[in-house]
Amino acid sequence: MDSIRIVGGHRLNGVIPISGAKNAALPLMIASLLTDDTLTLENVPHLADVEQLIRILSNHGVDYAVRGRRRADGQNFARTIDFTARDIVDVTAPYELVSKMRASFWVIGPLLARMGEARVSLPGGCAIGTRPVDLFIEVLSALGAQIEIEKGYVHATAGNGLVGARYAFPKVSVGATHVALMAASLARGETVLENAAREPEVRCLAECLNAMGAKIEGAGTDTIHIEGVAALSGARHRVIPDRIETGTYAMAVGMTGGDVLLKGAETETWQAAIDVLGEAGIDITPEEGGVRVYRNGNGLVAADVTTRPFPGFPTDLQAQFMGLMTKASGTSRITETIFENRFMHVQELARLGADIALNGQTATVTGVPVLKGAPVMATDLRASVSLVIAGLAAEGETQVNRVYHLDRGFERLEEKLGACGAEIARVSA
Repeated sequence: MDSIRIVGGHRLNGVIPISGAKNAALPLMIASLLTDDTLTLENVPHLADVEQLIRILSNHGVDYAVRGRRRADGQNFARTIDFTARDIVDVTAPYELVSKMRASFWVIGPLLARMGEARVSLPGGCAIGTRPVDLFIEVLSALGAQIEIEKGYVHATAGNGLVGARYAFPKVSVGATHVALMAASLARGETVLENAAREPEVRCLAECLNAMGAKIEGAGTDTIHIEGVAALSGARHRVIPDRIETGTYAMAVGMTGGDVLLKGAETETWQAAIDVLGEAGIDITPEEGGVRVYRNGNGLVAADVTTRPFPGFPTDLQAQFMGLMTKASGTSRITETIFENRFMHVQELARLGADIALNGQTATVTGVPVLKGAPVMATDLRASVSLVIAGLAAEGETQVNRVYHLDRGFERLEEKLGACGAEIARVSA
């Protein structure tokens, strides 16, 4: 099993290219199930989750063709992928596939809308909380689906097709909003989604669906109107830059000092994080071609955050921010409101010398002058990269184990950081 070896104490200077967003690519790929034409997606990142979803879509009969530059070691990047679901050969998403990635449950929406039936395994447990599928079931039921849960599977049918409806989400859910958008695009009549997720990834999906012939208005606000159409066509769409990767590398620069251009990054999709990082002493300015991040000479200052749905501070940056605050002057309070059990990185950061106290869903971080390298273990995707951020500033060597978590959401992380001066390498067992 691979690990990441880091020798801390090196400033970051240079350029880091920002990849396409995993959280946008996954629902876009699933949208290919809605049409028998080809959906072409540009800027698809090379990640373990993307490869797993390709296998899941192939199980349903989706053909794909990958185009993109190929480096000498065989890694793809800046890829374009054609997805063609001309014939759906199976409406069942089995447990052995769905259990490996929760987002694969989202195939229930387009399969049901296009085929009138979907049988999808319940996803099972999740390291960062229960993340139930009740909102998915409720919104599909509102659209006229008949739902039965049997032997660990959600069996949804709509023999006469889905019908538009008004549905108010009892709480904001990005995944359920994705599924509702895809399902309602082929429903008869108008659907109104209230208290919908406002994330940029939702807007990206809606823009792609509109390019395919859907009629969606209001994506990016909390009320979305969808006028159903009889069929969708193929389209070409570009995956947006990854705001979580952008924020993560900004924090890495802040942790080590230096000056880095995050090439291709945008600012409007993570403004809440930019504001907090400014309070912490990190300068972030938009420039032609990306976003410049620098911290030269000034120390880090403690700041408080509470995770919120967009446009609030993203839960997917919480662990990274905690890693940053371990060396800030003063005491910061980090409150997690989205997921339970998302503080598993605390004990691993403590192995590096961090001073963190937990009280329910709030972590109190008292900055320390020195972190010291040690072997640590990644527990989930975002937790793993928080350990990398801390390791970049720790004295001596840090070894991050279980880095398969990193490979799910960060493309060529060690290469990108290494090119800017970090002493970091992947070590194969």
